[in-house]
Amino acid sequence: MANEKQFRLRTKFVATRGVREYRATIAEWVRPDDVVLEIGCEWGTTTVLIAPHCKQVIGTDVSPEVIERARRRHPHIRFEVLDAFDVRAAAGLGDHFDKIYIDMSGLSGYRSLLDTISLLNMYATVFRPEAIVIKSGALRDFAANCIPWRGGESAPPARPRSHPPSSPGPPSGRVARGRRNGSGGPSAKEA
Repeated sequence: MANEKQFRLRTKFVATRGVREYRATIAEWVRPDDVVLEIGCEWGTTTVLIAPHCKQVIGTDVSPEVIERARRRHPHIRFEVLDAFDVRAAAGLGDHFDKIYIDMSGLSGYRSLLDTISLLNMYATVFRPEAIVIKSGALRDFAANCIPWRGGESAPPARPRSHPPSSPGPPSGRVARGRRNGSGGPSAKEA
């Protein structure tokens, strides 16, 4: 059973869609004294952009081939092979990360959203970074429709229920405005 402390993380999650949004966060979120971990760095292009903004950055990817290429292209930056879901191996890279960047563009679909949320929870719990910036369109879309419940203050204004055109109308014999004959238009008496 979950306890209250488990979900009281102070980590901020910044969901982005696409490379442009992902990289635009660097100037706003990364500070000169930060140690940054990038997961899913591929050839290290974003890792290189993060480097001048922080004290240290480590780029990681699951593919040994792309990490070798990143090392050749950017020998002044540390790159390591890492399966993102192996948090124990990630912990071996350093004891503290202020920011974590995660590029989840290789995963898509409903299952990827569940994997992404699981990954965010693992890294936030183990490393307790100030922020995790993630490139995941699925998560960004999901988060855009989430609001925290605050005892009624966050509730949207009540809207009348709408029924699909093939629906005979609202339940329990009530009549919806403009739908008296079931066709969606005025009844013969109204026309």
